[in-house]
Amino acid sequence: MRKHSRIDYYYRKAKVEGYRSRAAYKLKEINEKFKVMKEGDIVIDLGAAPGGWIQVSREIVGEKGLIIGVDLNPMIKFPWDNVKTIQADVTNPEIIEKIKVMLPKGYADVVLSDLSPKVSGIWSVDHARQIFLTEKALKIAIELLKEEGICVLKVFQGHLLKEFINEVKRNFKEVRLFKPKASRKRSAEIYIIARKKISQHQKLPL
Repeated sequence: MRKHSRIDYYYRKAKVEGYRSRAAYKLKEINEKFKVMKEGDIVIDLGAAPGGWIQVSREIVGEKGLIIGVDLNPMIKFPWDNVKTIQADVTNPEIIEKIKVMLPKGYADVVLSDLSPKVSGIWSVDHARQIFLTEKALKIAIELLKEEGICVLKVFQGHLLKEFINEVKRNFKEVRLFKPKASRKRSAEIYIIARKKISQHQKLPL
């Protein structure tokens, strides 16, 4: 039980405090440390179900902000008019346009991704699938973030991670790695905090 005590703590805490998932505390810690969101921000949340990150985001952006949550799975309706959800596959090329039409100015301040594949138990397969999903999240961020916007991406550590981080660095000026306390100690998940999106005309040729 000892190795699960921290996990049980966050699970119980989420139940008591009304969050839909213990993952809410990962985003809380990320925002406390890196200040990725602020009041009034427009936020896209990829892999949003069941909605813990949406709840935390709404606490931060308040009534003046907007949150668009995307997931393959349906989500129970939220009690706020400025929280919108889309049940869709982030790997579908049409998702960018579906999100864009919901953005008042055509862009977002922040893109969050907590995407995970269905785990097979074969690590090389799970790692590759997760990186594939996060590549799609990065593409969405590049397309829909404002210049100088912020992106938070969950990734599984493994042999494809270094190359993926290099791709993030080609599109953002500041890139950090962070593992929240609410993550399982043995989990290979880690979060990329990418700040200051580079506009296309600022990029140097490869």
